[in-house]
Amino acid sequence: MINQTPEQIARDLIDKQLTACGWLIQKKNQVNLHAGIGVAVREYLTDAGVADYVLFVDEKPVGVIEAKREEEGHRLTIHEIQYMKSNPKDMPRQNSNT
Repeated sequence: MINQTPEQIARDLIDKQLTACGWLIQKKNQVNLHAGIGVAVREYLTDAGVADYVLFVDEKPVGVIEAKREEEGHRLTIHEIQYMKSNPKDMPRQNSNT
């Protein structure tokens, strides 16, 4: 897209890749973990900060995606390590009627 920031371009690419793999992409203010087996929530708050994406399978957090510039390669930084040890904040409560 024209006039996109590098972050927007990366987010579009990640969204396309996740969607192609069957993940449902959701915004942080419209979370519905019941929408499918695999849900990826953008800009999700953890106790270590905001992760670019938190991945949920069967309503349980299973992974974090932190977008990086291509030149940074595929290495873990302190941010990814902190997210691995953190817990998602404000987890949607499971409805006991479902």
